[in-house]
Order: sequence, then structure tokens, then C-alpha cells
Amino acid sequence: MPQASAPERVPRGAPPDGDGVAIGGGPVVVDAYIDFQCPFCKQFEETAGPALDRLVASGLATVVFHPMAFLDRLSTDHYSSRASASSGCAADGGRFVPYARALFAAQPPEGGPGLTDEELVDVGDSVGLADPAFARCVVARTYLDWSAYVTFTAGRRGVAATPTVLVDRAPVPANPRAITTAVTALSR
Repeated sequence: MPQASAPERVPRGAPPDGDGVAIGGGPVVVDAYIDFQCPFCKQFEETAGPALDRLVASGLATVVFHPMAFLDRLSTDHYSSRASASSGCAADGGRFVPYARALFAAQPPEGGPGLTDEELVDVGDSVGLADPAFARCVVARTYLDWSAYVTFTAGRRGVAATPTVLVDRAPVPANPRAITTAVTALSR
């Protein structure tokens, strides 16, 4: 159930308000609201992911990923919530971005079951999350409350679809050119 207050535990790399995972340390903040069940988010990752990597690597931007459970209703086993929670476990292991990319690559179709918890662990293993702590975190669903909080907070901010991208809190089209242009303009 969505909650208004921050959960007791947030993943490593969470911003001060706890509703995502921050990558990089650049001055311009890019907020990316995603759902691992969302086909458009998969397309966003495939097209914009390299541009986001470049913005972080160049020191221009901090990208805050907000893995929402927006599409739970389109799976039979709350896959969006479980995938979001497992991404928190990946953040604890320092592998959020490669894990998120691997989840999108393994994205199940809408309307049925998502990956099982064991398959979520296997996805982690494929990107270097072989530490048993990761598997325990996923199977225990440690970050389900965090996932609900991320989703609740996004809704409170007016996010009604995924992917949604904000650059310094201003909405921009979820494509690499628009994001890069907005970040570059704010960096001058």
C-alpha cells in the first residue's frame, strides 16, 4: 500500500528524500521515472541510456532513477513492485544501472506473470551481483515498502505515466536529444 512517509530502509545511493537511486554527481539533476514492466521504458533505456551515461560520465548531470510500481495491474504477480524492489537490492550492490538494463532486456510481456524472485536473482548474477546478500535481499523483498514510496511520491509530484523525464524539475521529452539539450543549456 502506498505510504506518505519515507520507508525505514532505502537503497544505497538514494537521494535525500529517499525516492530513487542517484547516479553521478553532476550539478544538473535528471529525474527518470521508469517501470520495469513498461515497454516504452524499455525503449527509453535503449535509446536514452547511452546519453544518460555520457551526461553522468562528463560530470554534467546526476541521474535519479525512480523505479515505480505503476504497472502492477498489468501483471498477475505484482511484477512492477518486485522488480522495483529488486533494483534497490542491486543499488546496494553498486550495480543499479547494469541491473536495470538487464531487467529491461528480460522484460516479460504485459498481462501475465513477471520474472520470479529466483529469476530476478539470476538477472543480478548475470551483471555481477553474485553476493548472497543480493539474493537474500531480493527473496526477502526488502525494498517493497521503498517501491511503494517511490510510486506514491511520483504520483504526488504529478507523474502519471512512464517514462517521465524531468531536467531540474522541468518536464522534457523522454528522448536523448531533448535531455542532452536541456542539461547542456543548464550547464552553461
